[in-house]
Amino acid sequence: MHQLWAEMDRRLLMKLGTAGLAAMALPGAAQAMAAQGFTHGVASGEPGPRSVLLWTRYAAATDTALTAEVSDTADFVRIVGGGSVTGAGDADHTAKLRVDAKLRVGGLEPGRWYFYRFVAPDGTMSVTGRTRTLPDGATGAFTLALFSCANMPFGWFNAYGHAAARSDIDLVVHVGDYLYEYKVGTYPSPKEAVPGRLIQPSNELIALADYRLRYAAYRSDPDLQRLHQLFPIVAQWDDHEFANDTWKGGAENHQPDEGDWGVREAAAMRAYDEWMPVGGARWRSYQVGDLATIFLPETRITARDKQFEIGDILADKGDAAAALKQFAETGYRDPARQLLGSEQEKWLFDGFAASAKSGTRWQVCAQQIVMGSLFTPPESRSASSPPRPVCRSIWTAGTATPPRATACSPQRSAPAPISSPCRATVTMPGRST
Repeated sequence: MHQLWAEMDRRLLMKLGTAGLAAMALPGAAQAMAAQGFTHGVASGEPGPRSVLLWTRYAAATDTALTAEVSDTADFVRIVGGGSVTGAGDADHTAKLRVDAKLRVGGLEPGRWYFYRFVAPDGTMSVTGRTRTLPDGATGAFTLALFSCANMPFGWFNAYGHAAARSDIDLVVHVGDYLYEYKVGTYPSPKEAVPGRLIQPSNELIALADYRLRYAAYRSDPDLQRLHQLFPIVAQWDDHEFANDTWKGGAENHQPDEGDWGVREAAAMRAYDEWMPVGGARWRSYQVGDLATIFLPETRITARDKQFEIGDILADKGDAAAALKQFAETGYRDPARQLLGSEQEKWLFDGFAASAKSGTRWQVCAQQIVMGSLFTPPESRSASSPPRPVCRSIWTAGTATPPRATACSPQRSAPAPISSPCRATVTMPGRST
């Protein structure tokens, strides 16, 4: 057990990890246990033309049957969909269970806004959420709000708040680093951290309870809650939902004394699935009428080979410049190295081709790392130093995936890459008439 947790009573720990951050502003861990009912608002995701997934969190002493109601008006005069879902607690034998409820609602109409809420057995209701189905058929325009890299102690989530205040957004896409796993004071440093942006737990995320509590801390942010409340979201993890520079067999920020990587990876995946309004597929696509196909690949834990390290490249090499030059001309473009894996690569490239062949105007690859090559500019290196990659966490860093991607469609046209360094809005226009 992590040392921080070993110093606490086990039952107290698990209750704290399941109670949520609604009560964390109050003094003492005992106050945190007082959080009951709907603790973290609502969210929706995985939209289709006739369905959407709904999410909430309900804290209670036992599993709780919740009712979801969907209406085409905010006053819920007419209920057009919904259903019942049991918020299932974890089997950890604690007195207070952490409950997440997810429900896929079908039978809806394409391209429409809907309102939804959850109702507990005692009649209490969650906040009202708003969601939207994807359009079907002819589509004039569609606006995405794109986000990534949200490190809470670095500052306020103003971008989330600004997006929530807009009326022209159809869908939110979060392409990773929804949270960061670092110990408090690591990144950002104490000097860089913004006052008032406290996160829990204070240690690095390793165990399941760690990841759950960090999600609870992030989802206590009012701007993030509001964004989830007002828009459907499609989301994919990057590395920090696990640990920095995650690859298929480990991570830069996972050390031998932190236990088995597979256990940590499974804990991170479970917490992500619990807290995010996502389905079970690792990679997936969404059809926006005849306007766009949005592809959401998984580039971290499925097949990604370990990133190159400059130290490894130069190890036992007398001439650093010569070693870097040889690496740039050989290993850096090794076709055997993988980012997606053959199964996912086929899915993605076949999807690009099928979308283009169907007449869909945009093929959008919404993902979390840069597509393209970045090298040190000539003025920043000596005459004897060869160009070398600036960033190792990009599509071109040691794989041949990008050239294959740009040659995948029958028209040999590249998909529209939407990779988000921070945040942006993108409007995809339809064909002019």
